Amino acid sequence: MIDLRQYGYTETETPADGMIPGRVTEQHRDHYIVICRQGEVQAFLKGSFIYGARVRDDLPCVGDYVLLKYNESGPSQLESLLPRRSKFSRSDSFGHSVGHVKANREQVVAANFDFVFILTSLNLDFNVNRVARYITQAWQSGGQPVIVLTKADLTEDFSHQLDAVREIAPGVPVHACSSRSGYGLEGLEVYLQPCKTIVFLGMSGVGKSSLLNALMNEDVMEVSAIREDDSRGRHTTTHRRLFMLPSGAMVIDTPGMRELGIVAADEGISAGFKDVEDLFGLCRFSDCRHTAEPGCAVLAAIADGSLSHKHWERYLAQKRENKYVDDKRAYLQEVRDRGKSIAKFSRQIKKHGKK
Repeated sequence: MIDLRQYGYTETETPADGMIPGRVTEQHRDHYIVICRQGEVQAFLKGSFIYGARVRDDLPCVGDYVLLKYNESGPSQLESLLPRRSKFSRSDSFGHSVGHVKANREQVVAANFDFVFILTSLNLDFNVNRVARYITQAWQSGGQPVIVLTKADLTEDFSHQLDAVREIAPGVPVHACSSRSGYGLEGLEVYLQPCKTIVFLGMSGVGKSSLLNALMNEDVMEVSAIREDDSRGRHTTTHRRLFMLPSGAMVIDTPGMRELGIVAADEGISAGFKDVEDLFGLCRFSDCRHTAEPGCAVLAAIADGSLSHKHWERYLAQKRENKYVDDKRAYLQEVRDRGKSIAKFSRQIKKHGKK
């Protein structure tokens, strides 16, 4: 028998008869692998669960705690999703359209984690703006962001990259390490505690698989070479999966994501740019637009160098993108609701006649 508490489970409700709790450890196209007291089992979604899901974030993902109808002689049935304490999402455009607008929906990548390891490599593909976007979504997720600069063995001096990351992420821990040499890995041990869950995020080629192998003390993931011309890699991880480390901590590895859409990230932006928003209350006018108004604390901070212009531009860019996504989501929901009302009215007309 497996004690699910080792996988971070805390009993929040008594399952109905015939149901047992479990945690999703792998997500495939048509099935899930779930760890429960009987061990790892293959599970399929209950039909009503699929058709009853309102949006994609209602469906299980790796890290979720679920209730199963266990079948000892075959695949089990995944009955319901237990409440999440954290989740990482991205904007997912997948071809469905409403009218002439392509729908952006929320795709949940991982759930129920404590730390978000944002991995970026110290090579030609190092990009501060991309790290800033990951930080915003990490704060929004409910997890603690931790920036991990990988492949430290490839450069003799990475102080410039460290300074650049610390500038955009005040208060966020930053670690430089090398999975090949072992440099800096001891600094990650503070997060690798029993029952804690870490999600790895980053583009292909940043070294997620190499770091996982180093923390597991064995090669559990294939490692691919990166392109020499731009230091970018190809996907090694093909599906999301949860690994149990020797320390008792868990890691959720995710396929590399080149594009990361901002999704309903007001809280994440406020947390990631607290230094910027703290200035707003110091402006002379409460409705200051921070463009040319007298007594603007933002403009004064940019002028004296205490706020970098690049950091301010990153804040504005993320606020614009977040507003665009939120406005489009609201518009699409309005169109869908209107369509449902028309369909309902049409059914009533057919049922009762013109009368």
